[in-house]
Amino acid sequence: MTARPMRFGLIGTGRIGQVHAAGIAADPDTTLAWVCDPIVDGARTVAARYGGTVSDTAEELIASGEVDAVLVASPTPTHVDLIERAVDAGIPVLCEKPIDLDIARVEALRPKIAASGVPVALGFNRRFDAGFASARARVAAGEIGELEQLAIISRDPAPPPASYIGASGGIFRDMTIHDFDMARFFLPDIVEVSAVGTAAFDVGAREHGDFDTAVAVLRAATGAIVTITNSRHSAVGYDQRIEAFGAGGMLQVANAPSSLVSLSTAEAVEARPPYQEFFVERYAGAYRAELSEFVRLVRGETSTSPTFEDGRAALILADAAQRSATEHVAVQVDLD
Repeated sequence: MTARPMRFGLIGTGRIGQVHAAGIAADPDTTLAWVCDPIVDGARTVAARYGGTVSDTAEELIASGEVDAVLVASPTPTHVDLIERAVDAGIPVLCEKPIDLDIARVEALRPKIAASGVPVALGFNRRFDAGFASARARVAAGEIGELEQLAIISRDPAPPPASYIGASGGIFRDMTIHDFDMARFFLPDIVEVSAVGTAAFDVGAREHGDFDTAVAVLRAATGAIVTITNSRHSAVGYDQRIEAFGAGGMLQVANAPSSLVSLSTAEAVEARPPYQEFFVERYAGAYRAELSEFVRLVRGETSTSPTFEDGRAALILADAAQRSATEHVAVQVDLD
């Protein structure tokens, strides 16, 4: 007998919420049952397109008895409270990163999550990118020997609005946190973080004391080194690459092209358009795989969904990078 589609309640209908709404509606194993946003017109627009009962309060959605899981895509300061409410109601949660901007609030919630038995997953969708996942599996299989160096490049096409930067917690907690999780995907036991950042071009970053250009160097317990290179702009498109290096060779994951068509003339050879525009296009498949893996987690099946603990560890690394870049020191970390 085929299980009925899992009923999702979506909280937050901004850009990432709309991505998740489309994914839930498209997956035969899931259905969008409730849509919530304090800006209720946004919830109405999403529900009109993908279905679901509309509400302007998360309390109503959680208390409805009509959702099997909650997907939290609301602003970061709401995450801890929404996770806690859902867990108190026994409802599994898939929450966008980061859990919070304040590690103390994460630590305070941690014992309840551990004791609850309610599945809580974090939206580190890049783990489910086919190229990154393949590289990681091949490293784990020993194809290039023990991993010695991991290089992660992540550059956005353009800076976000200054108002977003002011509320984001800074580049390390907002942008690099995906790369910190990717580093742990390959090398879980990070013990030291060094970082440097500058505000080279973005007025919004300068206004809010943030960085638009950053490099972090992580050291794993094995001695392996991870370098993470970030920029808030990239003239060539969304720049997302990984290189894993060991004594037996290297594995490289290239950028995703926006077109497979190239032009060769007397002036240029194999000229191509820029890379894909942004994360919605680049990680479309990863978002679908992330959702499917979360459904398996909720159903009690074997799942590789990133956990609350993964979200906590990534935030610890982000905080360490912020301190390192600000104080010009290497920061020792303990992720246990």
